[in-house]
Amino acid sequence: MALFGKKEGGLMDVIRCDEETYLIWKWRPNGAEANDTKKENAIRWGSSLRVKDGEVAVFVYKQKDGTVQDFIEGPFDDTIKTANFPILSSIVGLAFGGGSPFQAEVYFINLADIIQIKFGVPYFDVFDPRFLDFAVPVAVRGTISFKLGDYKAFIKLHRLINFDLNAFQLQIRDAVIKYVKGVVTNIPSDNGIPVMQLERKLLQINEVIEGYIKPRLSSDFGVLVSAVDLSAIEADKESEGYQSLMKVTKNVVSDTTVAQASVNIQNMQDTQTINAENMAESLRIQREEAQRAQRLQTEGANLAAHQLDQQTKVGLAGAQALGQMGANGVMNMNAGGGMNPAGMMTGMAMGGALGGQMAGMMGNMMQGINQQMPAQTVSFSVSVNGQTYGPYDMNALAQMAQAGQLNAQSMVWRQGMSGWQAAGTVPELGALFAGVGAPPPPPPPVP
Repeated sequence: MALFGKKEGGLMDVIRCDEETYLIWKWRPNGAEANDTKKENAIRWGSSLRVKDGEVAVFVYKQKDGTVQDFIEGPFDDTIKTANFPILSSIVGLAFGGGSPFQAEVYFINLADIIQIKFGVPYFDVFDPRFLDFAVPVAVRGTISFKLGDYKAFIKLHRLINFDLNAFQLQIRDAVIKYVKGVVTNIPSDNGIPVMQLERKLLQINEVIEGYIKPRLSSDFGVLVSAVDLSAIEADKESEGYQSLMKVTKNVVSDTTVAQASVNIQNMQDTQTINAENMAESLRIQREEAQRAQRLQTEGANLAAHQLDQQTKVGLAGAQALGQMGANGVMNMNAGGGMNPAGMMTGMAMGGALGGQMAGMMGNMMQGINQQMPAQTVSFSVSVNGQTYGPYDMNALAQMAQAGQLNAQSMVWRQGMSGWQAAGTVPELGALFAGVGAPPPPPPPVP
């Protein structure tokens, strides 16, 4: 007894798709022809269904109150029964009274394979926003790759019956051509790419086009774009617009290059002038500091001599006072013609004190003179850009060498030299350049 009480005879069908290349393919029983509505959609109960991995089988049941569908995703290999087709039990039972065959359209949708479509956009005019008087013809070629992602959304957008892949590919191609043409036309103004550089900016333009096309083909056709590959963007180099724009662009580039070169030269000259002024100012400051140091040394020596003179005057005044004391009778005899012992002792004491004080003062003054009198120093003059600066003592020259303002090639002169010499050849200055610019030794080991 049949599952639904009635069963018609006939061979069982194997419902499967053996097409190598397809996107949508409709299955028909053996011997059935297209548009033969009686046999074309007749499926015998108990037929087997085979769905490969990467494809889906869609069963479409048409009823008076609408259309219902069953989706069987691969891999699947089993007989048709109500456990596999939830809608089938009600359809077969109600519409066909449990009879067989039952009517259903079966479509196979390829979800795995990627469809590639080559496209070419013939020459169309593109304008550079800087030179709108010149239209440059541009052509684009490439390939778009896509596959089906959301097959249910795809079915809502397209009629499965009599689906023609070639016609569908033509629709995709037409849409891609429209989108590519629109994007490339606006690339110069929207993305700041000059028309003359479109061919060199192929990868950047490819990213812009791909980002523009993907969401639109998904919403318009229900396909998932995996890649848009531009193979070429070509400008018609023989066109009048291209030749005119090339000429204008070359003039602009040439003028820009000349202007930039002039600016660079002026900047270099200004930098050299500033460096020379800074060098001269640094040398002036160092010269003034050296002169000030020498002046302070001279003033110190004069101050020591002044102190010696004043101290000498004090000593002479003390001697005069001692002599005056003798003249006033301190050393005279007493009224009876004898000597005044007390006065003599007082005079001797005062004389001894003054003498000791003067001896100490003289010793201190000599020591101060020895300490404050400057030693004879060696000074050199320096030649910079034809100007003579200095003279500078060794301390000032050492500071200049550390600052990089004096090197072994700098020309110097001092008294006693027959002429100017490079500082590196003067024995007294050789130590200033030893180790300049050398890296420091490695740090000491950690204890």
